[in-house]
Parts: sequence; structure tokens; C-alpha cells
Amino acid sequence: MYDCSKEFNKFYRTKVVLPEKEKNELRKKRKLNIKRLKDGLLEYNEEKRKEYKIAEERIQGSMAMHTITQNDENDYDIDVGIVFESDNLNDLGPLATRNMVADALERKTKQFAEEPDVKTSCVRLKYISTGYHVDFAVFKRYKEYSWDDEYTYEHAGSEWSVRHIKALEEWFNDEIKNKGNDLRKVIRLSKMFCKSRDSWKNMPSGLIQTIVCNEKLTTTYSRLDEIFYYTMKAIVNRLNFYLEVEAPVDNGRALVTREVDYQRMRNWKSRLESNLQNLEVLFDEECTYKDAINAWRTFFNHSYWEELELSAISKRFSENKLQDFNDTEEFIEDLYPIHEQYDVTIDCKISGNGFSVMPILDYLDKFAPRFKKFIPHNFSIKCRIGSTNCPSYDKVLWKVINVGTEAERRNDIRGQIQDRGKEITENSSFLGEHYIECYLINNGVCVAIGHIDVPIGGN
Repeated sequence: MYDCSKEFNKFYRTKVVLPEKEKNELRKKRKLNIKRLKDGLLEYNEEKRKEYKIAEERIQGSMAMHTITQNDENDYDIDVGIVFESDNLNDLGPLATRNMVADALERKTKQFAEEPDVKTSCVRLKYISTGYHVDFAVFKRYKEYSWDDEYTYEHAGSEWSVRHIKALEEWFNDEIKNKGNDLRKVIRLSKMFCKSRDSWKNMPSGLIQTIVCNEKLTTTYSRLDEIFYYTMKAIVNRLNFYLEVEAPVDNGRALVTREVDYQRMRNWKSRLESNLQNLEVLFDEECTYKDAINAWRTFFNHSYWEELELSAISKRFSENKLQDFNDTEEFIEDLYPIHEQYDVTIDCKISGNGFSVMPILDYLDKFAPRFKKFIPHNFSIKCRIGSTNCPSYDKVLWKVINVGTEAERRNDIRGQIQDRGKEITENSSFLGEHYIECYLINNGVCVAIGHIDVPIGGN
């Protein structure tokens, strides 16, 4: 198979993986809308003379498993699990509970173009202008016996049904531990393919793709382009044989049951099969760099490959110019399994040039407009763990990355993930949209990620 791994890896990292800044925006929207729900619930209780209270909130779906991808239409799905105590709900039915959640949300989201949408499996809140949507899956919990260590959870769907609320993410992390992070990469690439055409509206969910990619992951190759290609081939063979998919948790409940579900699976098979045929040129002994780039362009239908092709860069030139600096950035998903189930903030304070110590956000709001929302050079930047709902963690890791042409020119992007304790000190050395992240590690798993932008301007 023609070796296009450098270009393929860069495509994955720069065009498929959601940038850290956008991930942080999703976290902010998740926290904001949970607060809206809680505030709305207080108002609902006061008006209706009720005492409903959220006992637990959980990050779910692609955000929890870190398989979310870039999407030109910004159609980001933020999944949140909202849990009530069963006794608190009394005998409230699943639909009535979802309606109660929607009522509480609507009170604090009147600025939205659409009211919260009560679906069978969740309550959906849409950001019409940006394409974001937040899905609140509603649960109740109880202990069958007072001495039980674990709660039993039931999901408010068409009826109350037992669900293991943590099981899916735990299953996925076990698979990542066993098979490596290539599994997460292949899932992201598969999701990228499935939404690569505007006309492809009827494709399988991210969960189904995750399960099938895990089932058919090919591990006999070392290059990501080969791993992805042969996994997709195996998936086509599997779908030619059978279309059914079962959840790896919840007693193997069927995920393909309706005719629309089967049609989505058939669409996946036929579209994947026909587009894999376009990659056959990669196995031709006379395949050129341009042929290979064009084949991947056709497969993913993405401008990244089109730009490479249209610029007519030779393979040799591409290899020489692909990196003009040492790309030292590390990624937490390559070092630890991720189960981002808690929140953590970074308490960042700056000082320098006659300014006393103050929180970075206060500085940017009060003083930075005169500096075009940037921090000047030669400031001291101190960061430590701020607020977190994580009950315990073994260690804190930090990542400081310099972003922009100046960092690349100086060959100083940094980005290594290091154990530096609970507090770090940096200096504003040169211009760029830099950022700092912290990772809370518990029992060998990353359970919380904090992020803060550190924009640095000129003197």
C-alpha cells in the first residue's frame, strides 16, 4: 500500500481531532446548560411547590470517550446524564420526568430560537445559530437494599428501564487499554467519513460505529492509514454478512431494530464499499504521490487533500516541508485512557509591568482591550488547580503549548505533558494564542481536563 502516512497522520491530527480550544467551548456549554437546568428547576419547584433536585450529572457519549470530531457544520452533540433520586421523583413517570426537565430548561433558555425538544430518549436543547445541541438523558437511581454499595439506574425512555450509566465508558476504556489508542483514531476517521458528504443524512450513529470499529479493528499493521483501510475492509465484509449490532452493555440490547436503522447500516456498507474501491490505486506498483493524494481526497471529500493535490507538491518536497519545526506536542489520549467524568478549572493569575497579581480573566476584561485582548510580554503566569468535583486523584499533569507562526519560527511549540505538581509558573515570552491544560489522573485514567487560553501580544 502506497505510504501516505505522514500526510494521513497530519490529516488526522489537524482536520479530524477537535482542537483543544473547541473542546473547551463544548465543556463551557455543557456546564452553562447544567447550571441553567438547575436554576430553572429551583424556579419550577417554587412555582409548583415541588422539591425536585438533581443528585448527579455525568458526561456521556463522544465527549466522555473523546471520539468527537471536527465538523464543518458545527453539529456537535453534547451528551449529559441527569440523575434524580428515585424517592425524590416519587411515582413520576418517564415522560412526565422529561417534561419536567424541559419545563425547567425552558425557563432559563427563552433566548433560544426553539424550546427544549422532548424526545423519547432525552431532552434536546439546540443552538440554532451554531449547530450545537445538548442532549439531557434523564435517569433515576436507587439502592435496592440499604447496604448496597452501588446504585441501580433507570433511564427515562418510553418506559423506565435499567441502564448501567457508567458501563459504556468503562467498556470503551477497557478496550482502549487492551487494543491501544489506534482504536479511538479509527473511530474518529470512520465518523469523519460518514459525515463527509452533505447528502449523506442517513448514516449509523457514532455509538454503532464505535462498536463495529472495535469489533473489526485490524491490529497487524503499524501505520494508521493501513490500520484504517483494512479495518474498513473488514467492516464491509461484516456488513455483507449481517447488519445487526448489539450494545456491549445493558444485556446486549439490540441497536438495529427499525427499518430506518437497517437502512442506515446498508447505506454505510454501500458508501464505504464504493469509496474503498477508489483506494485500490494505492496498491498499484506505479502509484504516484499525486495518485495517492487524489485517492484519499475522493475518499474523505475533504479540502485538506484537495489543497495538497491542487498545489501539485511532489512527494519528496512534501516530506521535506511537512514540518519546519520539531512537533513536540503530546496528547493525553496517547498516554492514558480517558474517562472525562469530572470538571476541573485552572486558577490562572498574572503579574508584571506594574500590574499586581490578578486573575487572567479579570485582566483580559479590564485592561487587555488596550492591548487588543492580549497579555504583554514579560508577564509572570502562575497556574494551579482551581475548583473540581473530582473526589480524588493520584497526580496532576500539565501541558503548556505555544501556538502560532512565532512559536514555529523559534522551533518552540513545546506541548509535552509533564508531572509538575499542583502549581506551575510560566512567562509570557512571545506572541501567539497559547494555552495551558491540566489533567487529573486517578488509578491510571484521566478523569478530568482543565483548559485556559493564554493569548500573548506584542510589547
